[in-house]
Amino acid sequence: MASEASVRPSAEPRQRARLVDVAERAGVTKSVVSRLMNDDTTLRIRPETRERVLAIAAELGYRPNATARALSVSRTRAFALLIPDLSNSVYAAITRGAFRRARDHGYVLLIAEDGAGDDDDASYAELVTAGRVDGLLVASSRPDHPLVERLLTDRRGVAHVFFNREVPGSNRNVRLDMRGASALVVDYLHSWGHERIGMVTGPLDLVPAQRRLEGFQVRMGELGLDSGAYAAGAFNESGGCEAAHELFDSRPELTALYASTFPQAIGVMKAVRDRGLRVPDDISLIGYDDLPMADFLDPPLTTLAMPLAALGAAAVDALVDQIDGRPAESRQLDGGYEIVVRRSVGAPSR
Repeated sequence: MASEASVRPSAEPRQRARLVDVAERAGVTKSVVSRLMNDDTTLRIRPETRERVLAIAAELGYRPNATARALSVSRTRAFALLIPDLSNSVYAAITRGAFRRARDHGYVLLIAEDGAGDDDDASYAELVTAGRVDGLLVASSRPDHPLVERLLTDRRGVAHVFFNREVPGSNRNVRLDMRGASALVVDYLHSWGHERIGMVTGPLDLVPAQRRLEGFQVRMGELGLDSGAYAAGAFNESGGCEAAHELFDSRPELTALYASTFPQAIGVMKAVRDRGLRVPDDISLIGYDDLPMADFLDPPLTTLAMPLAALGAAAVDALVDQIDGRPAESRQLDGGYEIVVRRSVGAPSR
């Protein structure tokens, strides 16, 4: 007669450990576990995190199967960079910094223009969810942008970063110290003796315009000067020209203007000429952002140079960190801006 042990049903086979089991135990994403187990040399991860993941994988007996291994190395190694205006030279500087840093990380950039009139906003997020790119660098996050809501509510966790135009509450912003930069402009103009200073700002529903204006107004107030002389216009030449005319009509006593973009500064120069005035004899002018063409204007334009290439590089770093499993967090690049002195600023003549 067979013993009880010899006829006892065999135990249920042990369920194979899954990638998600290791990720949950280790407190990292599935992407990190997959890339680590498949010896992805581009993975940037803390040594202690690497050791923890490997230890948990060994404890659970996790081994990637051949199919999973093939899929794990099938990343596109590409990012989509969305900018609002391909004709804007400022974005060329940002793109150059992003391109070089992406190359350092082993990625390429796909550049797309994402203007206010585009109808295909949702298709950009689908680039990631369909596996065509690994993440999005979004420099065109206007307040009513459908892509913003899609990214913020997508439960699949599309890797993305907002930069240059931040999205409040997203925790994925990479920004420059625009307030501090505007304060430096005020200090520079004040050092020339200007006290009646106006600002041509951008559309005030955009966070960058708000930040630049806040820096201007706070520093003007700290110096005991009138901080209410400003007019808003589009971030282009016509917007600068129209806003300058508005200021000349309402504040004829102004002796200096600060334009919040380089194209706006060019528009302001036209408005000054339209009024029969001269820069800097009658109106001193300084423009936000520095571009090579500033040397070839008449007069050469004094500018506020911002670390645009560094901004593009920092946005790529933040995106790579997300893909490597680090928590998303907003970042600010402090400092890095300076006044580039040319000939559009002088002492007030009245």
